[in-house]
Amino acid sequence: MKDLSLVDQIQQFLEYLEIEKNCSKLTIRDYRHYLDVFLDWHSSTLPGKSIKDLDLSLIRKYRVFLANHVDNKGRSRKRVTQNYYVIALRSFLRFLIKNDVPTLEPSKIDLPKTESRSLKFLERDQVEMLVKMPDVSIEKGIRDRAILELLFSTGLRVSELVSLDHARVNLERREFGVIGKGQKSRIVFVSDRAAEWIGKYLQKRKDNFRPLFIRYSRGVQEDDNGARMRLTARSVERIVKKYTRLARLPVDATVHTLRHSFATDLLMNGADLRSVQEMLGHKNIATTQIYTHITNKQLRDVHKAFHSGNK
Repeated sequence: MKDLSLVDQIQQFLEYLEIEKNCSKLTIRDYRHYLDVFLDWHSSTLPGKSIKDLDLSLIRKYRVFLANHVDNKGRSRKRVTQNYYVIALRSFLRFLIKNDVPTLEPSKIDLPKTESRSLKFLERDQVEMLVKMPDVSIEKGIRDRAILELLFSTGLRVSELVSLDHARVNLERREFGVIGKGQKSRIVFVSDRAAEWIGKYLQKRKDNFRPLFIRYSRGVQEDDNGARMRLTARSVERIVKKYTRLARLPVDATVHTLRHSFATDLLMNGADLRSVQEMLGHKNIATTQIYTHITNKQLRDVHKAFHSGNK
């Protein structure tokens, strides 16, 4: 591998992510993009040099390039986006060292701190307002109500939701299996109310299409199993945005906001962090811990008991 070109080394790294790390196609696509940018910069800035010549001074030049780059619409990369490129490069360098290719030690490359983004979630009364917005006198409205109820009931990612087939959802047992990020499988549990609305939606359907949620756009071609009828992730995002505006919620809610709301609701009602980690499909508990600062009941009780403003 030492004698391979940088292009071939990157390709082997992407194959490693796919085969050995079992990364999703989306993750591999992103890493390919980030490393292609590095490859173009390396080829134009460091002609004749190999990856073994990489040092911290060159990394600084690359980061300046990332910071100063402007796209054809005049937009520069956000700081958090720049970090994604550097994270991908560090992972690639780690892979090379693992395979005895001499290069810069990735741990020497620091990532600048970025501003922490506030965690958006809906209060229970806001969720109630949101799910009651669809017009359930029509089939499309019943579908939308079922989608909103299922998202809050399960904390599904939008990609997981749109990939569902109705045959996989066991309404009697109120559970089904999904394959999430990194091909990680988990069991998802459906609330009684979400199951009720999914049942109403399926009763209204007069087709035999496989997808649980289908489109009602004009001109959509049908096929044997309804693959072209499957609702897209973008369409689901639009549905959530539409009803967020209709409900006049103070939070600009997205599908991920409902996922946050699902986790927050569980923790505020006494669920333990490990259980919520499993239900969200998080690989590491550290990812789930973003919720603890808003759901720590013990801290809330201490504040209630001892802060003078409560007496």
